[in-house]
Amino acid sequence: MASLAGPAWAASSATKAQEKAGAVLFRDKGCTYCHGADLLGTKKAPSLATIRKDKAWTPEKITTQILDGGQKMPPFSDSLSDEEIADLVAYLRAKKRPIPPPAPAAAPSAPPK
Repeated sequence: MASLAGPAWAASSATKAQEKAGAVLFRDKGCTYCHGADLLGTKKAPSLATIRKDKAWTPEKITTQILDGGQKMPPFSDSLSDEEIADLVAYLRAKKRPIPPPAPAAAPSAPPK
């Protein structure tokens, strides 16, 4: 379970690798379902496109939102590690957000025998 202790919110030292990992997590953990692949939001959740410029959304506050959820967002404290949360925060706070590589294709099922 993730906690606020430690580097989970220390986005000031984020690396490009963390930002890329966060982009992949954002896609793979289903964040795009509610916030949109382009981060512009949907009917389900608000835009995150300008969150890095919003002084109210500090790395600590973003971490707390991910951990505890709020409003319509479910908590992700039981499904994300501290490292994954740090990567997501790094991605959301990145000046130039990386585009995740395409999702891996599903393995084809074996033909019937």
